[in-house]
Amino acid sequence: MKFVLATANPGKIKEMREILSKFNIDIVTRDELGITFDIEETGSTFLENATLKAKAISAASDMPAIADDSGLVVDALGGEPGLYSSTYGGVELTDEERCLYLLRKMENVEQRSAKFVCNIVCVFPDGKCLTATGECNGSIAKKLCGSSGFGYDPVFLPVGSDVTTAQLSSAEKNAISHRGIALREFAKLLSDINLEKCV
Repeated sequence: MKFVLATANPGKIKEMREILSKFNIDIVTRDELGITFDIEETGSTFLENATLKAKAISAASDMPAIADDSGLVVDALGGEPGLYSSTYGGVELTDEERCLYLLRKMENVEQRSAKFVCNIVCVFPDGKCLTATGECNGSIAKKLCGSSGFGYDPVFLPVGSDVTTAQLSSAEKNAISHRGIALREFAKLLSDINLEKCV
């Protein structure tokens, strides 16, 4: 059975392909299927937004769809950027500019604890739904470091690490990341169900 990824984010697609390939989960992207419409993320939680995306792409493709909604939660900023991680500071900003915007807001802030949160939702054509969650705790660095990964990786220090996630190899990052944790949980849930009854 093939699964379609609901995301159009190249960084997420790369990570999800790398992680899911280890579980022999065959995936295609929405672009490969010619699905180009935007999905309005009107949910009030990561789980709600991931569910909206998975349902829309499953309906459009008549295939099981895997959606991810995730973001960075910074304690000293009251949970920002949270649901708005991808547009924080303005939709026109690059990943680097968004990181610099975050660092400016964190100037002179000593309490720098933060976490990445990921919700994975898979919706099947018969309506069956699987959900999985992953979190990676850490803190916000005081400057950008590293060139791997994407998003806020250059400013996020995982717990117990003295380097940012942008300084880790993709294998090292996937082993501890919020998305890696959530996708491994999803793969386990998938192995426990009868897929023939879900199409």
